[in-house]
Amino acid sequence: MIRKQPKEWQDSLVTGLESLESQPPLRFSQMIPGDLPEKAGVYLITKIEGNTEIPYYVGRTKNIRKRLYDNHFKGSGRAAPLKKYLKDNEICSTIEEANDFLRENCAARWLKEDKFRVRLAVEGYWTAILFPEYMIDKEH
Repeated sequence: MIRKQPKEWQDSLVTGLESLESQPPLRFSQMIPGDLPEKAGVYLITKIEGNTEIPYYVGRTKNIRKRLYDNHFKGSGRAAPLKKYLKDNEICSTIEEANDFLRENCAARWLKEDKFRVRLAVEGYWTAILFPEYMIDKEH
């Protein structure tokens, strides 16, 4: 028999997702570094279409501010895989256009979490439940 974590662990994953959903999204067009915590966590980037948010990307990081603002929003395609996915899937023709796309159409939410293994589990759970449009597409 394979050992499993107790039900409380599974419940905490569900509660974490509910907490994420209860947060108002922070649109990239309104994002300033001071709005984002310099804490470790898991984040979700969504495309906003009317009253609906379409999950685009789930990730984990040691620093939410650096990852969302410096990398995803202001960074190059190498530092911001979502921009590369947008370009590769012909949603945008350039990385600069992908930056405009993020600013005009996307928002982020996050959950602070210090423990690496918990971040890993939360990222996997959110990815399985939300099934974002763009995920890590290579295995190593």
